[in-house]
Amino acid sequence: MSERNYRKEYDNYHKKPEQRRRNDSRKAARRLMIKKHGKAKLAGKDVDHKSGNALDNKPSNLRIMSKSKNRSRKT
Repeated sequence: MSERNYRKEYDNYHKKPEQRRRNDSRKAARRLMIKKHGKAKLAGKDVDHKSGNALDNKPSNLRIMSKSKNRSRKT
C-alpha cells in the first residue's frame, strides 16, 4: 500500500474555493461559540450545525457536541 499523498489531496480538494469558504465558515462558527460560551466549554468538543449547512452560522443553528457524536452523525 502506498503512502497517502497529502499534497495531491490538498491540491485536488481542500484548495478549491468552495472548500476554503466552507472551512472559513466552520472556523467563524467556532469563534462565535467561543465568544458566547468561553474556550473552556468547547475544549475537546465540536461546533455542530443543526441544519447541516456549514455556511449558516446563525446562533440558533449552532450547538456544542462531543467530537465522536458529531463526526458519526449522518447528515
